[in-house]
Formats: sequence, C-alpha cells, structure tokens
Amino acid sequence: MTEKSKRMTYLDALGLAQREELEGRDDTIIIGEDIALYAAGGAYGDIHPSRIRSAPISECGFAGMAVGAAITGLRPIVDLTIANFIYLAADPIINQAARLRYMTGGQFKVPVTYRASMWHGQANAAQHSDRPYPMFMNIPGLKIVCPATPEDAKGLLKAAIRDDDPVIVFEDNDLWGKKGDVPLDTEFVVPIGKAKTHRAGSDVSIISISGCLRHALKAADALATEGIHADVIDLRTLLPLDNDAILGTLARTGRVVIVDPAHRTMGAAAEIAAIIVEDGFDMLRKPVKRVVTPDVPIPFSPPMEAPLYPNPEKIAAAVRELM
Repeated sequence: MTEKSKRMTYLDALGLAQREELEGRDDTIIIGEDIALYAAGGAYGDIHPSRIRSAPISECGFAGMAVGAAITGLRPIVDLTIANFIYLAADPIINQAARLRYMTGGQFKVPVTYRASMWHGQANAAQHSDRPYPMFMNIPGLKIVCPATPEDAKGLLKAAIRDDDPVIVFEDNDLWGKKGDVPLDTEFVVPIGKAKTHRAGSDVSIISISGCLRHALKAADALATEGIHADVIDLRTLLPLDNDAILGTLARTGRVVIVDPAHRTMGAAAEIAAIIVEDGFDMLRKPVKRVVTPDVPIPFSPPMEAPLYPNPEKIAAAVRELM
C-alpha cells in the first residue's frame, strides 16, 4: 500500500511542496540570492539547475524580475529569506505585483509567490526579527498566508504557487524543526482563505496566527484542567481573512482572545477585533482581548527578547480575565 502521509519537519514540508510543484509543471522557477548554493535540499527541495535563477543581493531587483516573469507566463517562487528583506522588495510587490491585474482589466495575471521567513525569537536583533505581514494586509491585490503546522506549510505553499494572484507566504522560523504528519499526495493543497479549528470548546475562543498556534493549544490544555474549554482556531490565511470562521467561533463562546506575534498597533489582531465588534457585537459576552508583541524594536539579548512574544502563560492569563 502506498504511504499516504509522512512525519516530517515544517522545513522539509516546505521543501516537499516546492519540489512537487517544480517537478509537476514546466512553468515554475525559483529566484533567490545565491540560491544555487543551497539547492541540494531542505527548504529548496533538490531543485534542478534549469529551474534556478540565482540573484545578487538586490531584493527590489529580483522581486521585480519575478513580476515580469509572471506576466509573461512563468510562476516564479521568490525566496526573500528573512522577512525583513521584504521591505527592500516592497515597491515591485505593492506597485506592480498587487496592481497589474486590476490596472490591465484582467489582461495580466501575476502568479508569483514570495516566501519570507520570520526569524524572531532567535537573537537576530531588530533588523532581522520582524513579523511584517500587517503592513501588507493593507494592500488590495495581495494574498497572505501564515502556515503554523508542517501539513499547512506544504498545503499553503502549493496553493500559493498555483494561485493566479501574488501570494506572500510568511513562514515562522521557530517552527522549522517542528514535526507533523504531512500528506504525500501531490495534489494536496490547503485552500487559501480558510481557517482551521484545532480544538473545540464552548467557553472562550482563542484565535491564533502563525506559530502562536502551539502556544494557544498548550494554554488550552492547561485551562481544561481548570474546567475552561477553549475553542482554538488557526486563521492560516490573513488576506483574505476567514470572517465566517471568526464570527463562527465567537458565536460558540461569546469570549475571544486573539494571539498574534506581530506588534500591537495596527496589527492583524486589531483588524480581527474590529471585525468582531462591527459584525458580531451582539454575540460578545466580554471585551475582546489581544495577546501580542509590544511596540518595541526587538532586542538582541535572548533574555530580553523571549518575554516580548505571546506564550501559553500570557494566553491563559488573558482567558482567565475573561472568565
């Protein structure tokens, strides 16, 4: 019997997704800085040299090159490496990739995937530790996904590569070594725009983003010993948001804690809270709580950095306040 799934790391799941798409279609290429040096495995998935476009250290240049490749028939995967480098690529992503389909009345499609790994929690200091997805949630024309499990890492990256619109895949570096069961079906994809419920509960909703899922589930385990049953959902996609899932979990519990590793001000958690208040106010039993990162540059020192991010203790404390 053919093996249907395999236990692998988050990083290997990304590599598998990329390898399957490169092998399964002739129009897919990968672009990145000196990427030919790393194309023997891991996140790059054993890529044939003919599919590699090794670029110099010029994020704006090769992110723009990918837009041109996309509108002429290719499906580029752009590896920006560290998520902070997306700032340097912002002009072609925002002004070209996100807008050309609209500006040409649908004559152009821009099927480009930008991979950006968020390296927070690794003592990489302020210039290499951002979680910048909230900035790009304000750009019509983009899609944004944040996989939190190896299964979703494979499924969402494949969905991004197959999508006819530009997609940014924000990967969580803290998850690279985490293992999970990953489907081996080459046609397995996770639909963009669909959240997933990981734990059912009726007392409080914990809405999680990216790598915060593991903290939310650990907090839910601890709360269950106190008789508090949490409904835990992972949004998986931030643009477009799954409003039905957000309002659905609110309807089940009436209490919501949003867990987001990005900064507090104008973050994804703020947008989710606004949706709840605007469209589900009558279902609220208590005010919405956010467990997020404070508005400070990320320090290099590990003992200073670690306490800034959401963790199970902070999540459980926020839930207890609502109960």
